[in-house]
Amino acid sequence: MKEHSLSRREALVAMAAGAGLAACGTEAGDSGGDAGAGTVGAGPADGTPRAWVKDPSPFVQHGTNLETRLADLDGLLTPNDLFFVRNHAPTPVIDPASYRLAVGGPGAEAEVELSLEDLRALPSHTLISYIECAGNWRGFFQRVTGRTASGSQWGTGAVGCAEWSGPRLADVLALAGVRDGAVDVNVIGLDEAGWARPMPLAKALDPDTILALTMNGEPLPPDHGFPVRVVVPGWVGSSSVKWVGRIEVAVGKVWVRSNTTSYVLVGEDWPADRYAPADGAPITTGAVKSALALPYPAELSPGPQRLRGFAYSPRGGVVRVEWRLNDGPWAPARLIGTPEALPHAWARFEFEWDAQPGSHVIRTRATDAAGDIQPLDAVYNEKGYLLNVALPHPVEVG
Repeated sequence: MKEHSLSRREALVAMAAGAGLAACGTEAGDSGGDAGAGTVGAGPADGTPRAWVKDPSPFVQHGTNLETRLADLDGLLTPNDLFFVRNHAPTPVIDPASYRLAVGGPGAEAEVELSLEDLRALPSHTLISYIECAGNWRGFFQRVTGRTASGSQWGTGAVGCAEWSGPRLADVLALAGVRDGAVDVNVIGLDEAGWARPMPLAKALDPDTILALTMNGEPLPPDHGFPVRVVVPGWVGSSSVKWVGRIEVAVGKVWVRSNTTSYVLVGEDWPADRYAPADGAPITTGAVKSALALPYPAELSPGPQRLRGFAYSPRGGVVRVEWRLNDGPWAPARLIGTPEALPHAWARFEFEWDAQPGSHVIRTRATDAAGDIQPLDAVYNEKGYLLNVALPHPVEVG
C-alpha cells in the first residue's frame, strides 16, 4: 500500500430523495454499451464479438446485458454462471498483478494506492445480498400502465442473490482518512464507460457496504466485476459499481451522468426544476417485489402444481407473500427458510394450485419487515424504473 405504507407516488419519491444515487437500467436509446466500445470474449459462430465472458446461452440477451430466466433458479444463491449481467460497456479483462485501486480526493486526508493483495489483507466481511437492476420489469409497463417505457425491455430476471465477501468500504476509506466536511463518495469503474456512481458518506460507511472480492466463495467472475466491485445492499443495482479503479471522497454533492441525465425518475410527478441539475429524481433504494419462477407467459398441465418464486425488499427481510388467482381472494404462500435472518437476501416462497384448463392470471405480492407491500397500481416514469406492482402473470393450462 502506498501513501408503514406510503402511497405509491410517495413511496417512489422517498426512494429517490436525498442521496443522488441512480438506478441500474438503460437510458433512452441505450442498449447498455457505448458506441465504438471494444468487446471481449468469443462471439457466436458468425465471429461477431460479444460483450461478456460467460456463456450467454442460458440468458435472454439485451444488448450488452443478460437476463436470467427465474425458472432456472431454485436455491437461495444464484449460481455465478446464471447471475444476470448489466454492463454499461463490454466486460473488461483486468490483470490482477498490475491492478491498483486509487483512493483519495479533496475529502480525503491522503492519496493511497492499494494492490489486490493489500485489499485481501484487510479484515473481510461476508454477507448474502440480492442485487437488482432498477430497470427490471421495464418490459411490463405497457401491460400495467398502457404506456411503454424507454430502454431495454427487461422481464423479471435482472436480479440475483449471492454471497459476497471482501473488506468494508469504510475500512478502505480509513486508510486514506476522511476529512471533516466530506459529503459524497464517488466510485469509478475501469470499464470503457468509466461508470461512476456517487453515494453519501453515511452510506459508504455503512458496515454492510463492502468491496467484494469473491462471489459465492469464488473470485469475482469477470462479468461481475473482477477483481473488485462495490456491493451496496438495499440500493439499486448500478450503485454496486464493478471493476472499481478509483474511489474519490468529495466535499460537496457529486453530480455525474448517472444521477443527472440518466437513472432518474422522469415524469409529471418529478418536475425537473425541483431536482436540478438532474432531469428528475435520482433513485436510491429499490422496491419490495415478488415474482414467480415461471416463463412469461407460462404453460402448465392440468392438475396439482407447486408454484414457487422469489421476493425481496431493500428495507429488511420479506415477512409475507400472498398469491391470487384471477380476481379471487388473496391466499398466503409459504416462505422457505428463515428470510428474517438474512435481511439483505431474497426470500423464496411456494404454494399449491390445482390447475384447471383454461387461461388464468396469477399475481403475487410481498410485504416486508417495514410494512411496505406491493401495490396494485403502477406509476409511470419515462425511463421505466422501480416497477413493483403485483404483476399479472398469464398462465395457460391445457
